[in-house]
Amino acid sequence: MAKVAVYNMNGQQVDEIELNDAVFGIEVNEPVMHSAVVQYLANNRQGTQSAKTRAEVRGGGRKPWRQKGTGRARQGSIRSPQWVGGGVVFAPKPRDYSFKLNKKVKRLALKSALSSRVQANKMIVLDELKFDEIKTKNMKNMLDQLKLDKALIVLNEKDDNVILSARNLPKVKTTFVNAMNVYDILKYDTFIATKEAVAAIEEVYA
Repeated sequence: MAKVAVYNMNGQQVDEIELNDAVFGIEVNEPVMHSAVVQYLANNRQGTQSAKTRAEVRGGGRKPWRQKGTGRARQGSIRSPQWVGGGVVFAPKPRDYSFKLNKKVKRLALKSALSSRVQANKMIVLDELKFDEIKTKNMKNMLDQLKLDKALIVLNEKDDNVILSARNLPKVKTTFVNAMNVYDILKYDTFIATKEAVAAIEEVYA
C-alpha cells in the first residue's frame, strides 16, 4: 500500500496514512479517463444554439428577377444562403449532447484519476480542515503554508465555513466525496482531502 504524509493546517507533517491500492494504486487507464472527461463536458453543454434555415427566414417568396436575359446569375429567392439576411446552411438547432457511461467505466475512470494524483505526488491529506469563521484569508493562509495555488478540496461532509472561505479563490474548488468527478481531479494541480474524506472514498470505491 502507498503511504502518504498527513499534514495539519500549518503545513507541518503530523502523521502518515496508508492508502488502499484498490482505489489509489491501480494502473492508470488514460482512455477511460478521457471518455469520462468528454462525457462530463458534453453533459454540461446547454445545447441551446439555434439559427434559421432558408425555409424559416421571413420573406423571399418571390423570384427576385426573371430567369434569363438580365445578365445576372439566376436566383430563386433573396433568402438563399448566399444572400445577406438569408438562411444558414445546415443551421444548428437545439439538441442534447449528453451521453451515458457504464457504471464500471465511471468507477474505473475515477480510481484511475485518483491513482494518477498519488503517483504524481499531487495528493495531500489533512488531519482536519476547520475554520472558526468564514474568511477567505484563512483559506489563503492555509494554502500558502502548504505551498499550493490551484487545488481541489474534497470534504466528507458539508462545512459552510470551509466552502464559503474558498469560494472567492479562483483557483480553488471544494467538493464532496459523492460529488467528485474525473474532470476536476485532473484539472486542479493538487488533490486535497481530509482523513475522513479519504476513509469515505475508500469505503465507497474499494
